[in-house]
Amino acid sequence: MQKQENIKIHETAFVTSTFRSMNENLSQDFFSKLWGNEKTEIWIKEYLKEVSSEETFAHCLRNRYFLDKIREVIKTNNIEVVINFGCGLSMYPFLLDEKLVNIEIDKAEIIEYKKSKVDIWQTTGALPKRNIHFIGVDLSKDYEQKLLAKINSIKNNRPCFILIEGVLFFLNKEETNKLFDFFNLIQNQGDLIGSASFQESLKETLAFKKLIIFFGGNVSKTGESDYQTIQDEYYRKRKEYKLIDHQDYFSLSKKYEHKIELEKDLILNENFYLLEKSS
Repeated sequence: MQKQENIKIHETAFVTSTFRSMNENLSQDFFSKLWGNEKTEIWIKEYLKEVSSEETFAHCLRNRYFLDKIREVIKTNNIEVVINFGCGLSMYPFLLDEKLVNIEIDKAEIIEYKKSKVDIWQTTGALPKRNIHFIGVDLSKDYEQKLLAKINSIKNNRPCFILIEGVLFFLNKEETNKLFDFFNLIQNQGDLIGSASFQESLKETLAFKKLIIFFGGNVSKTGESDYQTIQDEYYRKRKEYKLIDHQDYFSLSKKYEHKIELEKDLILNENFYLLEKSS
């Protein structure tokens, strides 16, 4: 492959979207293909070859799990607002009920780009109209006071679902703790959090070692310690929340009848958690 400029962390959003578009039947995401571009396709080809060929299905299953869960809790918990922290280029608002209020949160450069493209695609009819509020914020800085005010002005105390996927891997423990404390300020009893993260056992796999080598040559972060893993206990010990569902790549593959082709050691097994606020 011809040597390219290093991919930045936020550019992985294009990779995730393209993965989801590669098996729409599994992901149920019929709009991610809009983000496709030649540079991303080159990265994906190399990534699947050098890291794990199961990653296409891993991202499809992640999307499918959260999409189905949000649809489910809209009915059971009367959810009216979906808040996506680190939304990247995900397309949930267009896959969900048009009555929902959607709050999309990410770094300013991602939000500005995403909003500009969404506006164009909605104008041309490529995307359906949705109630979306875009907020740019840097989660590594002090954001709580201003972000809380913005969210509350939109949410108006209505029941909400908070989604955080593809983010915690790139944060540290302090940033993660601050974020979950912030979630508690936003939510009321019966509200939910959907979270995706990796367990510490991931770092023992060959797939992770391949990932570090790939990132070392292509992404700004290079060391094993740069990537956060989170154990089940972290979710179970949230005092204001109860863990009501926990899945991983293998359990979702079984549920959605995806045949796994690789050995476990060659798969980046992501874990998915659903938490409900109990107090």
